[in-house]
Amino acid sequence: MHRLGFKMKLHAGKAEEYKRRHDELWPELGQLLKNSTVRDYSIFLDEETNILFGTLKVEDLEKFNQIPQNPITKRWWAYMADIMDTNPDNSPVSFDLKDVFYLA
Repeated sequence: MHRLGFKMKLHAGKAEEYKRRHDELWPELGQLLKNSTVRDYSIFLDEETNILFGTLKVEDLEKFNQIPQNPITKRWWAYMADIMDTNPDNSPVSFDLKDVFYLA
């Protein structure tokens, strides 16, 4: 099992909308993540900085790394692009974080 962490940036004033959209996560996106071996996925918000911090576990990195090419993912990115920092392809600007401590 691989443990991953990342950060992204939410636009100011968009926290409630971000939460609402994730509370209503598309079933097909949830299934895609599960089929891609994503487990224990959480996203936290630092309300002072609007930084989103995500953690997840992945069983199969090859399957996980295919998620960005999926049309469902691309639709989700376009749906979220108005409330967070994104790249030209609508993917979220995301920074992988280095794992420095874990207590099981």
